[in-house]
Amino acid sequence: MSDHRAGPTRSAAARESILDATARLFREQGYDHLTIEGIARAAGVGKQTIYRWWPSRGALIADCLIEGRLFDVDFDVPNTGELVSDVETWLGRILAIIENPDGSALLRSLVGAATEDAAVGDQLSASLGVERSLAERLSIGVTDGQLPAGTPVEQVGDAILGAVIVQSLSRRSDPEESRRLVRFILGAR
Repeated sequence: MSDHRAGPTRSAAARESILDATARLFREQGYDHLTIEGIARAAGVGKQTIYRWWPSRGALIADCLIEGRLFDVDFDVPNTGELVSDVETWLGRILAIIENPDGSALLRSLVGAATEDAAVGDQLSASLGVERSLAERLSIGVTDGQLPAGTPVEQVGDAILGAVIVQSLSRRSDPEESRRLVRFILGAR
């Protein structure tokens, strides 16, 4: 009996190998030198196998980030009952990555990749917890009366993340400036 076609097991193994190779090569070479060809070679798969799951290297990197393969960080927004403090804690986790040279380069690379592929931008937002965790926590803040009724929680989350991204792109990340912005946006002066 040949194990040439092992079905889902083989696909899962190939996917894991691709993600592992991507994360390893990213750490070794950085985003700018990362190629689909190099990833395929390191993972022992063909390029077409990679493109079956990911439309671009940016999308592949975003999945690595979502799965915690690049940085060991929890992107969930805590819920201690104090909205501003909870969002500042989440923001601190993101800023810790950006303050790391590899993290800053990763964010700039993902933003660049998002200009080529809108799905990467969606994945970047999802990986940082903006759509799910931050918007959910902001919604709880509305319910708890910590934010006004009708607050556009998704847009508020995008505004906070957008400010962080702009700071990273300009290489002028200032954690205190980011915290002041969060406090202003959330109405805690």
